[in-house]
Formats: sequence, C-alpha cells, structure tokens
Amino acid sequence: MTAAPQPEDRHAAVIYNPIKVDLAKLEAHVAEAEAAAGWGTTQWHPTSVEDAGQSVTKTALEQGAAVVLAAGGDGTVRAVAEALRDSGVPIALIPSGTGNLLARNLELTLTDQVASIGAAFTGIDRPIDLGIAEIKRADGTSEEHAFLVMAGLGLDAKMIALTNPKLKKAVGWLAYIDAGVRALPDLKPVKLRFSIDGAPERTTSVHTIIVGNCGALPGGILLMPDAKPDDGVLDIAALKPSGPFGWVKVWNKVAWENGVLRKSALGRSIIDLTTDVKDVLYATGKDLRMIVEQPQEFQLDGDEFGEAKSVHAWVDPGALTVKVPA
Repeated sequence: MTAAPQPEDRHAAVIYNPIKVDLAKLEAHVAEAEAAAGWGTTQWHPTSVEDAGQSVTKTALEQGAAVVLAAGGDGTVRAVAEALRDSGVPIALIPSGTGNLLARNLELTLTDQVASIGAAFTGIDRPIDLGIAEIKRADGTSEEHAFLVMAGLGLDAKMIALTNPKLKKAVGWLAYIDAGVRALPDLKPVKLRFSIDGAPERTTSVHTIIVGNCGALPGGILLMPDAKPDDGVLDIAALKPSGPFGWVKVWNKVAWENGVLRKSALGRSIIDLTTDVKDVLYATGKDLRMIVEQPQEFQLDGDEFGEAKSVHAWVDPGALTVKVPA
C-alpha cells in the first residue's frame, strides 16, 4: 500500500506575468507560506508574449505541482485555468491585474496578497464550471478556448478591442468606458442565427450577446444576476436597445436594478412591480451555437480574440478546482 504524500513531498508552482507582479515581493510571500505549510520548493514559470500561460502550466503539471498559483491579470488566470481543465489540480488566484473578474465573482480578496497566497497552501477546494468556446473564423479555421467569467460578441468585444492599453494601466476598468464612447459611432445591430441546447434555430438582431459563467463586472455592475459559477449552466444576455433611450434603459437595468435594487428585500419588491425591460433579454442553457451574418469581434474574459463568423459555447461542469480560504 502506497503511503499518502506528506506536505514536504508536495510543491506548488507559480505562473506569473512579469509585467503585472512585483516578483521580489511575491517570491518572499510564497517562500514564507511554503515554509509555514511545510511544503517543498515552489517552482516558478513566467508567462510571455508567445505563451499566455497554457504551456508553462502544462509544464508545471508534468513536474507534479499540487497547486498552481496564477499571478497576473484576467488573461493569465484564464490561460492557466484552460491548461488545468479537468486535471484535478487546483488553481489559486493571486490578483494582480485590472479586473480580477473571477476573484470578484468568488468574493475573494483583491488586495491582500498574503491571504491569497496562504489560501493556496492551506485553503479548501471549491469546484467551479468552465465555459468553453469554439471560435470559427471567416477563413474556415477554428480554435477552442476556456473562459471563466464571460464571453462576448458585438459591442462589448469591440470596446475591448478599442481599449487604450496605457489608459487601462492608468485608470483600470474605466478605460472601457472611453473605448465604448469611441465604438458607438460605428455601432450597428448584429444579425445572427442561434440555437440553445439543440432547440430549433432562431434569428435575431442584437448589439451585444454575452455568455456568462459568472455575472459580476467591476464597478458594481451585475450584468447577469442569476449566474453562478457552479450551477452547471451558462447565462446568456442579449442587449437590444431600441428607441432614443434604449441605452439608458440598458444601463438602468444592469447598474441600478441588478446592481442596487436586488441587494435588498425592498429593492426586489420594487423590481417585481416594474415592467420587464425588453432591451435586455436573458436566457440560460448548457450549449449555445450562433452564426453571425458578418464576422464580429469576440472576447473572452476581457481579452480580444479577433473576429468570429460563428461561435459554439458550452459548459464543462466542475472542470476547475479553485483554492479558497478555509
């Protein structure tokens, strides 16, 4: 009978974005937590322009990492999670970027790096779902990627593509508002055909369609109030502003109604008395297929992924394990 591995036989791996982290401080905090837990020597793997984190995470798995710490922005976290999919090896989130979208949605600390690192060594495992998207291009090529929070086609992806990197570094997520203002002059509805969970195909026109594994964005915006990262389904939101006040009604829905009123019993009773906003439509499903009339910008967890002619998105239930505080 093989003896269970002891703490000193285990080691962690850190996948870090060298642009986003203070490496010396990170190394010191990890060494302290590693020693306190009695673990072996942590392995370190930087990301690069050529490798956002997928390849180095696979290397960490091959070297026997018992937990992988992702230290970087949302792109780093998404890439590490993609490589850990269905491996059983947990990810620990060390928030270092602008959005920290998954950490926000799991209500983990965004500012206490010591606590985040400690959870990697002493925390408990929380299984969550992964969203998977197969993106097909106009030239017939395709690629498959995971997403943790949201995938989007249309205006939100166009905003991300137009976001100024220097402005984003300076003011964080507010840079997306600047990009949105610049995207509006060219804004046109996206015509698409779609099918949810194998239902007959339907046709619609939207400005944005978003597929979510989680529902919260920075700034208190709750785009998908019923989305849960471990419910085995994806939430779908279609933004279809109509009339001169269409975008005002969309903003009122996601910022005021979802973000404020839903947080109290009184607010929820007010929502029950109001008419549904037809400019924001919601659905849920395990499998979504959509084909656009003209190729459209596509994004995953806040990173642009070029233009898509069609997208097949589905949920992989419990595919990722996240370390959270005990």
